[in-house]
Amino acid sequence: MALINKFLTNKFEEPYILVCTSKSQMLFSKDLLDKEGIENDLIPTPKGFGGVCTTAIKFDKKFEQKVREIIKKNNIEYEGIYSLKDKYKYNLSEIFNMNISDTLKDIVKKVEANIELNKEEIKYLLEVENEEYDALIRMADIIRKECIGDRIEIRAAIEFSNYCRKNCNYCGVRRDNKIKRYRMTEEEIIDEVEKLYKVGIKTVILQSGEDPYYTTDRMLSIIKEIKQKFRMGITLSIGEREEEEYRLFSDAGVNNYLLKIETASRRLFELIHPDDDYDIRVKHTRLIKEAGMRAASGGMIGLPTQTIDEIAEDIIFQRDFGIHMIGFGPFLPAKGTPYENCKPGDLKLSLKVVAVTRIVCQHVFLPATTAIATLHPDGQTLALKAGANTIMLISTPPSLRDNYQIYSNKNMVDLSFAIKSTRDAKRKLPKYLNYDYLKELGYEIEDELI
Repeated sequence: MALINKFLTNKFEEPYILVCTSKSQMLFSKDLLDKEGIENDLIPTPKGFGGVCTTAIKFDKKFEQKVREIIKKNNIEYEGIYSLKDKYKYNLSEIFNMNISDTLKDIVKKVEANIELNKEEIKYLLEVENEEYDALIRMADIIRKECIGDRIEIRAAIEFSNYCRKNCNYCGVRRDNKIKRYRMTEEEIIDEVEKLYKVGIKTVILQSGEDPYYTTDRMLSIIKEIKQKFRMGITLSIGEREEEEYRLFSDAGVNNYLLKIETASRRLFELIHPDDDYDIRVKHTRLIKEAGMRAASGGMIGLPTQTIDEIAEDIIFQRDFGIHMIGFGPFLPAKGTPYENCKPGDLKLSLKVVAVTRIVCQHVFLPATTAIATLHPDGQTLALKAGANTIMLISTPPSLRDNYQIYSNKNMVDLSFAIKSTRDAKRKLPKYLNYDYLKELGYEIEDELI
């Protein structure tokens, strides 16, 4: 835990939050608080204080009066200032009727009261079995329903380049792997975005290796065209960039930036990333938030030599760094990498991590990852039942998909697979999809799914 605490500031004796009416007002307020020397942090707005995947500013109660003076003087548009003592409470009474230990009952009481769990309690949850495992999954599903509801979120990824300057030991597109490389043109990217727009997808994920060919200007041109033509949400996943680039991307309309920590353990991070720096990755996680984009992160479960203690720290990292979208999936070996012959991650442990992350982080988006769908044919459905609420479609052109294999034998999750997973999990599809158009294309969608 000391490895994480080194980078965690903003520990508040009595935390309060400021919830603004817009991203611009939130960033303006944060800038003013920074200039006044008021320690603060950007966090996902907790349940009961605002919408999912919105951002609040956390600060200590001792600065409350000063913050009120600042927002009044500068005519800040805000929804309210709230004490986090008044947290949303959950009804988990049915869990106590299950065959669980006194230790788990004590943990459930804390979760019900919305009291933060410590690492030992998180580790306990990660190691439960039998009926206690069932209790864990049910508890996560209750919290998911309270925080997010029954409708899943569908996003779509266009993997527009598999060139990468990095040599991560686990990744199939690493620099030294002998694979067929490709780069999509701006026109090709926009054509794929248009297909998603017609289907009704609201957020596109632009993903690539760390490819210097896509300069700031090239990326800004793509971003601005998507915004002008389709007004879609944009998530970037293109690796570490400069601080100014993050601000330019945010100003151009990028909503989210996915930069996975992969593991919060310095030991393990350095083992799997021979040419990356742990401190820099942590710094960039903060820079993304401070630029005004929602931070997306996550990690792999079952990495070689990974421990339960380290997995608990991974979850705590996501909570304490205020990550909005958290993608945890099993480690899967990739052909041609140093980890090619390593054992894949465990399905049940991966599902536990999804469930515990929902319980610990609550009012955030959790994907049922492509990796878990690759590990097991029902993995995505099981993840949705364990607290996940988001599915990411693979929307790379079919002729290129096989060349973007971060891990081998990837399940190319398409809309049909997402519909099936949603149906099997007894969840609902998002309202924003263009169902008339989808039915014209031949998709079978029952009324109860809409």
